[in-house]
Amino acid sequence: MTYRIGVDLGGTNIAAGVVNESFEIVAQGSVPTQAGRPCIEIVRDIAAVCKKVIADAGLTEADIKSVGVASPGTVDDETGIVFRAANLNFFNFPLVPHLREMLSIPEFHLENDANAAAWGEAIVGAAKGSKSSIMITLGTGVGGGVVENGKIHKGFNNAGAEMGHFVIEVDGRPCTCGRKGCWEAYSSATGLINMTKEKLAACEAEDRKTVMTDLVAQKGKVNGRIAFDGMRLGDEAAKEVVNEYIEYLSDALASVITLFQPEVLSIGGGISNEGQFLLDLVVPRVQEALRGNGTACLTDIRIAQLRNNAGIIGAAVLGM
Repeated sequence: MTYRIGVDLGGTNIAAGVVNESFEIVAQGSVPTQAGRPCIEIVRDIAAVCKKVIADAGLTEADIKSVGVASPGTVDDETGIVFRAANLNFFNFPLVPHLREMLSIPEFHLENDANAAAWGEAIVGAAKGSKSSIMITLGTGVGGGVVENGKIHKGFNNAGAEMGHFVIEVDGRPCTCGRKGCWEAYSSATGLINMTKEKLAACEAEDRKTVMTDLVAQKGKVNGRIAFDGMRLGDEAAKEVVNEYIEYLSDALASVITLFQPEVLSIGGGISNEGQFLLDLVVPRVQEALRGNGTACLTDIRIAQLRNNAGIIGAAVLGM
């Protein structure tokens, strides 16, 4: 039996898991990242979590074929260097060379987290068996990964396919990257939350009742589900929020399909938990948008399958 370790390195947590030949996680664990501390301390914790999950699986390091790390930012698998991951304070940081010194495992891989998730979906998830696929992650931001003929598209500088930061509205909403009108500002869960808050404020100013007010009171805060839940309850204001969100999302997805023509496009991240309800709203609008420019939509749009395990499994299958 061949075992691999996948490490999902995030700004909040370091998660790792042992993955078997059936692509099942047989042991996993996590520790807080504590971003901002010395980089080498984060690497030590990565190694410690790897050692723990190996022991929890009843294995030794000799049983592990490879370790894959999915990291934020721009990375280079050949050198094992993270060029830039600002939220971790990694700048030209040799993550893998340090990790090699701490683990006696023969093979190491390093990939951008969105690319790793897209690779996982291509190898074992929603796009398994396809020759070309794209995964879009709708979470705190908008991430993306492109897989073509068994390779991850990276661009000449390993920074390709930064889907969230192409502009869909000139001089539009401010984005965390410093630009305005990026797709991330409209289609991330953060963007949806901002749209929901704006609608709630408008309803309050107009003395317009909306069930979203009650939902927020129940949840304690505005989250990415409020508008969708309100729409399912028949609330008109919630429907307006969701329609705005879906319009931006669908038009951007249509543009992505026009550019790459993938066989499969999968949607992951927190918003994808809406499942078929989301697809029923998105797919017809994407098809309509593509018909408008004379292109038939032959891409199969699906919900990603690996969900919360996308980072671990995607990292584990790097190199396959």
